[in-house]
Amino acid sequence: MQRRRFVSQSVAGLSALAAAGAPAWAAGPDAAQAGAPAARPDDRAYWLQTLLKVAGPVLQAGAQGQLRATMPVEAAPGQAEGRRQVSHLEALGRTLAGLAPWLELAAAPGPEQAQQQRCAALARQAIAHGVDPASPDFLNFTRGGQPVVDAAFLAHALLRAPTQLWAQLPPATQQQLVAALQSTRVIKPVYSNWLLFSAIIEAALLKFTGAGDEMRMDYAIKQHQLWYKGDGTYGDGADFHWDYYNSYVIQPMLLDVVATLVGAQKERPELLETLRARARRYAAVQERLVGPDGSFPAFGRSLAYRCGAFQHLAQAALQHQLPAELPPSQVRSALTAVIRRTLGPQGTFDARGWLQIGLCGHQPNIGETYISTGSLYLCTTVFLPLGLPAADPFWASPAQDWTARQIWSGQDVKTDHAL
Repeated sequence: MQRRRFVSQSVAGLSALAAAGAPAWAAGPDAAQAGAPAARPDDRAYWLQTLLKVAGPVLQAGAQGQLRATMPVEAAPGQAEGRRQVSHLEALGRTLAGLAPWLELAAAPGPEQAQQQRCAALARQAIAHGVDPASPDFLNFTRGGQPVVDAAFLAHALLRAPTQLWAQLPPATQQQLVAALQSTRVIKPVYSNWLLFSAIIEAALLKFTGAGDEMRMDYAIKQHQLWYKGDGTYGDGADFHWDYYNSYVIQPMLLDVVATLVGAQKERPELLETLRARARRYAAVQERLVGPDGSFPAFGRSLAYRCGAFQHLAQAALQHQLPAELPPSQVRSALTAVIRRTLGPQGTFDARGWLQIGLCGHQPNIGETYISTGSLYLCTTVFLPLGLPAADPFWASPAQDWTARQIWSGQDVKTDHAL
């Protein structure tokens, strides 16, 4: 009863903030400005407002143990029934993967702190319901192959917010969470970027319990070393694919698996530096993909992840790993344009605030057979730089045109070169 009362108070508190006009999901992005490319002085407020609009329904339903009962499951024709078995873990894991750095920020600006505390509490309650076998919201970690994917995003969230999403969980919930992550070992990952899903789950177990399967981590690292294609890009398996999986999965997870191992003195720091050099080059490439209006080339699969295509560039900014020639505020301007272009158009959200399939509005045919409502919440990962203090140059420096705007407005720019 006490936990239920606390959750109700948390949800009510967030609703009150929204009603008062504070940045919250009740006041969504300005759709009229969806195509506006120029960054604004209140970029941080806009980012947070938009992130909470996206994450709000997942946090509210999850904290009340109602995610499975209330989240719609939009999917390709004939796929909805199967996707209902996996889509809720997708929604929770992916939402928290993007939200985590902001929840972990110790120096959040004053106006953000009340929201931050309430969202962290809701996130912990959602995790508690999701890993409790006695809860009606107990999530699927073992049936089929998909759960290893989204347990991995949940594990990544834990690594990004070790205090808020792990240390502050009750001991009983920590034990259930460990058991849930360990239970995914029954799933054999596909011989592709999926190796990193198993690896990052083990990295989280290593960090939080002191014991992870080092073979699963080492195998994923070695295979991706073999699959490196040059100029900052890895193959998805042995083959190169023109898509955004270097950003959706490969580079962010590979970097953080190796960083966790280095922190545990189980991997060479030199390897991490090699990976970071490649990552900086890929970050430079990603920034150049952002068009003057915030659009980007719509090639490859999983375009319904929207601005999540730029998770890698966002993580490079969060971790202060941008290339030297790329000013942080220039990246902020580029990502702001991408966020507006992909989350502002009419049809992005349904009448109850849940994401709908599409890249620019509601475009159901963009969703592959493995895409459903929960999948779409990978878009939250573009918001990783909210984990930086407001005084960081990413936020504090004046807005700058990104490379494509510079070039196509006739400004002089330096040439680009391969790594």
